[in-house]
Amino acid sequence: MVSKSRVLVIIPAYNEEDNIVATVQSVVDCGYDYVVVNDGSTDDTLQVCKDNGINVLDLPQNLGIGGAVQAGHKYAQRFGYDIDVQVDGDGQHDPSYIPHLIKEIANGSDLVIGSRFLEKTDGFQSTFMRRVGIKWLSYVISITTHSRISDPTSGFRACGSKAIGLFCKKYPADYPEPDSAVAAMVKGLTVTEVPVVMKERQGGKSSISGFSSVYYMIKVTLAIIISAYSN
Repeated sequence: MVSKSRVLVIIPAYNEEDNIVATVQSVVDCGYDYVVVNDGSTDDTLQVCKDNGINVLDLPQNLGIGGAVQAGHKYAQRFGYDIDVQVDGDGQHDPSYIPHLIKEIANGSDLVIGSRFLEKTDGFQSTFMRRVGIKWLSYVISITTHSRISDPTSGFRACGSKAIGLFCKKYPADYPEPDSAVAAMVKGLTVTEVPVVMKERQGGKSSISGFSSVYYMIKVTLAIIISAYSN
């Protein structure tokens, strides 16, 4: 089943001119179709993609990570892919783990999350404060859904046809990973995790730092609660 499934790798990119070529090459080296979703970048991300013959879907304005990922899901659905896999454009995600994610889809999962925390590894597991935040969000998800997700903020994830269909209709705009996982569970989809190793971002700057990290925690906590009790 895995070998017959059409798999698309979605690479959302905002101001990733330093990373995007290497990220795309790592996906191509693993043998996957891909689309880069340029989310209204203000640097040379789009031009770098054009100069290197990269398949790019260019959004005319910045929609945020949620809008970029949803555009990727719609691309996957429109062109008949059975599974799509999100790989961030900053070089943190190792495409060699993609087979582990799609194997879980073949085993019946609808959404599979690559987790840094299922197994003890030497890979990058984020900063101390972010790990605290991740544990908090994991706790909120556990008490609202009675299910455990060890790495709810992970953007390394695979979706089967049911999840693609759901997310094409509605996908959170800001910091969507925890919220979308809860929304999937509320709709009765099967959400699982597999262990992966991640790297530090290879360049550029994270959008979540300082005061924005406080905003992130408050907004995502509220979003999880609303999603969990919306049905």
